Amino acid sequence: MKNSSSKISRRSLLMGSAVLAGGWNILALSADNGLSAGKTLAAQIDTQNTRPKLSNMLYGGFIEHIGNLINHSLWSEVLDDRKFYYGVLEKPEPKPTDPRAAMRFLQKWVAIGPISSIHLDTQNPYVGKHSPIISVTGNNEVVGIAQNGLAIKSTVPYKGRIVIWADPGVKVTVTLRWGDQSVSQKIRTTQKWKTQSFSLNPGVDTHSARFEIVATGKGRAGIGAVSLMPADNVKGFRADTLALMKEMKCPILRMPGGNFVSAYDWKHTIGDPDRRPPIFDPVWSALQPNDVGVDELLQFCELIGSEPFWCVNTGFGEPRSGAELLEYVNGASDTTWGKVRVANGRKTPYRVKYWAVGNEMYGHWQMGHMAREQYTVKHNLFVEAMRAVDPSIYIVAPGGFVDEMTTGQGIFIEGQPEVKVGSERDWAYGMFKNSWGYFDALGTHAYPPQNKRFDLKTGKLFDVQQSLNEWARQPANRVRTMVDAWEEYKKHFPKLNEGHVKVFFDEWAYAFDDSLKNALAIALTFHEFFRHTDFIAMAGFTMATGWLDYDRTASTISAKGRIFQLYQQHFGAIPVAVNGNSPTPEPQYPIGGDQPKVNAGSPTYPLDVSAALTEDGNALVIAVVNATEQALPLNLEITGFPYAAQGKCWKFTGTGPDAKNAVGKAPEILTLESEFDATAKTLRIEAISVELYRFEKLV
Repeated sequence: MKNSSSKISRRSLLMGSAVLAGGWNILALSADNGLSAGKTLAAQIDTQNTRPKLSNMLYGGFIEHIGNLINHSLWSEVLDDRKFYYGVLEKPEPKPTDPRAAMRFLQKWVAIGPISSIHLDTQNPYVGKHSPIISVTGNNEVVGIAQNGLAIKSTVPYKGRIVIWADPGVKVTVTLRWGDQSVSQKIRTTQKWKTQSFSLNPGVDTHSARFEIVATGKGRAGIGAVSLMPADNVKGFRADTLALMKEMKCPILRMPGGNFVSAYDWKHTIGDPDRRPPIFDPVWSALQPNDVGVDELLQFCELIGSEPFWCVNTGFGEPRSGAELLEYVNGASDTTWGKVRVANGRKTPYRVKYWAVGNEMYGHWQMGHMAREQYTVKHNLFVEAMRAVDPSIYIVAPGGFVDEMTTGQGIFIEGQPEVKVGSERDWAYGMFKNSWGYFDALGTHAYPPQNKRFDLKTGKLFDVQQSLNEWARQPANRVRTMVDAWEEYKKHFPKLNEGHVKVFFDEWAYAFDDSLKNALAIALTFHEFFRHTDFIAMAGFTMATGWLDYDRTASTISAKGRIFQLYQQHFGAIPVAVNGNSPTPEPQYPIGGDQPKVNAGSPTYPLDVSAALTEDGNALVIAVVNATEQALPLNLEITGFPYAAQGKCWKFTGTGPDAKNAVGKAPEILTLESEFDATAKTLRIEAISVELYRFEKLV
């Protein structure tokens, strides 16, 4: 095995997820199905052998303020840098072609007329460090600022506001321009800062509009902040993406990070949006306008019907800030921070139950990272302070299991790539040892890279060629490595056997492009979650915006979104045992790192079968994933569940492994619903598909 590359960091993987980066193609999509000649697959479904009910939170999501991810997908603001962090440039900057750089890119304001006519007031700025002042000298001079490359749609007018002052001899006009056409409105001004509203109705679809603020006459005008939103926005959120996220029925949403929170000051994100300072985020090297803050994100969860799961800054933050945030969010209206919330327009508490106290604090990439023995003290101080405010909250601590610490999330030591259970680098062990009683669950994360495996001898990744089936099972195997670690922890900490402490798999993703093959990998990961419902209580898919394909004005549900909907809408709730005649292959690589003791999947290889009863026990749903490129027969035997002759089937498939559902195009992936003969003993599972079969209980 040749080491051709070093570790891939979470940072680069997540930046890829945020842009739905493509181009990471499978090296080999062989049709090899792993079956011996003449062998027919058989599955036995034992409905009397059940596991604990699966939590609906396994279909949860995660979203992080990575660059412009939230601001350009869910938020409806048309303008970038609307509070002038970057000031005013002489000419536009070119948009980067690299999708990761594009996630950080913002349109900047540029000068209309000589740049010398604009200066930045640092003595009396409206917000942030400076505000632009435009100076005009008369003689029909036109001076101002503009922003290019804006996306607008024809179906709604655009509502705006501008915080402005001007000398009596200055007149100010705002204009939205596209091609040789435009709409304008004059702005009333006073000699003191005042917010003025305006409305523009372009009635056109374009991604190359230009917004201008122009001054004429003689004198000066200062601009503090400006905003432009489509009139159909809902509390600032885009109507289209909001509706689709509501359709997704996300049960729980972890936010606003992620790595982002380790340098995040939540107090910058509350109150008047125009007074919130724009901040340069050192974690993702990107500007955050702080428009989508605490209240906005929690209200977004209310709008889409999702349980909020808030992540607290334990990096640069300190226990008091965590307690104050909790009081702002959950405190009564007569508490110190509850009064601030009321003043900001929210009388009733948000009653947030789930709190991630810190994110990946085992990683050197976290702002404020410290040694494990120091961090557990800090964690305990946070929890004591927060539970003093609200003892009812459910706390999730950063786990850092040995598989995660080994394969790229820990601190690499040359010659010691594998982190052993109980060692100083085993972060989860330290949390169990030093912080028991200060959490309800440990969080774990997994971002396995495509077409690479981890070398336990060198600590490096090496390239591998995989069949589609092998490729699609990679994230499920990472769930299995965590299960192996959990079993070891139970030996060291027998209280884990009582089942009170859970695991939140609150960040996970694979192959960040949107495709049918990616949807297969998601389904296989679901199946592995379902096999361990005794302790895996929640999962947060990275990113929740990946359930959508979108541009700045339009959106649709992606392939990844559709596979989530398939399981959430149609799979059962009480997992039952699945046996078979074809075990998964023996491990090809040394056990440890990204290689579990037993490869993930059911003993129906190369198919993967999962089954569950509905909560009322009136139906049995069997899910089958075929990540091979040929149709395969599957013999079924169901015991302990008499069923009717007719059942219902949902077949999820598309035009090929790379099929996707994209904005403005006909969907290439569909879920086809039909009835099937439940008395037939053999099912034909289509190639590259996920199929769900519902058997109705015979009454």
